[in-house]
Amino acid sequence: MSIGEDEWARDRAAFGPDDAVAPGPLARQLADLTRTLLDEAPTVGGVLKLVVGAASALVPDADLVSVTLRTSDGTYHTPVETDPLAERLDLLQYEHDEGPCVESARPDGPALGWSQDVGHDPRWPSFGPGAAAYGYHSVLATALLPDARPPRLSGALNIYSGRPGAFDSRAVDIALLLATHASLALAHTEAVASAELERTHLRRAVDSRDVIGQAKGILMQRRGISADEAFDVLRQASQELNVKLADLARTLATRHTEVDLPAAES
Repeated sequence: MSIGEDEWARDRAAFGPDDAVAPGPLARQLADLTRTLLDEAPTVGGVLKLVVGAASALVPDADLVSVTLRTSDGTYHTPVETDPLAERLDLLQYEHDEGPCVESARPDGPALGWSQDVGHDPRWPSFGPGAAAYGYHSVLATALLPDARPPRLSGALNIYSGRPGAFDSRAVDIALLLATHASLALAHTEAVASAELERTHLRRAVDSRDVIGQAKGILMQRRGISADEAFDVLRQASQELNVKLADLARTLATRHTEVDLPAAES
């Protein structure tokens, strides 16, 4: 459903002239949310819980809120919700492969899915009546990570109301702002996690190289052999014992007075 120009004009006029607009409670709440998302939510789950909680508090008439994530194989799931019924409404969409959340969760889907009377919306002939049967008549879904490319996740922020006509243009604006904040926070979280993983792998690689060097030095001193010959001894023993070379080297380096290895076959 598109937002008409009259609605935009009416909502804009409600704030008064441009030079009279000052940051209000919503702006302050969004600023606080941004700081919290970037400073205190290092995990994907933490980000999603904060955003769902913010949507429940900030969007008028938001009775249920959930998040849909779409995996690279095209399946959907609901990792976070404010009530189990929100997950049930999401499942209706997954089962019928129709509805605003599955559409917005697709990488090439719309940024916004919206209905003021979902039970009579011809776009979703199965999901709409099903949602209405549960007592929910308005639905709003905004895309998360709209630029996602496999294998990255894409998703949607889903908001349900039991009142027909619940979500006006202001509610849409808030939902879009929240989805933008969530997408940025998720991208930040993913970047931090990737950097940490890279650092961990680098540390492990350096540690492995160092301990292999120590083990080679022990064998070279003990047997009077070259560095290449010492590495061959380690490599062959690793294969025969079915133990990772770095683990074998660590054992030899830490217990060199107790452990010895057979000579490498020529």
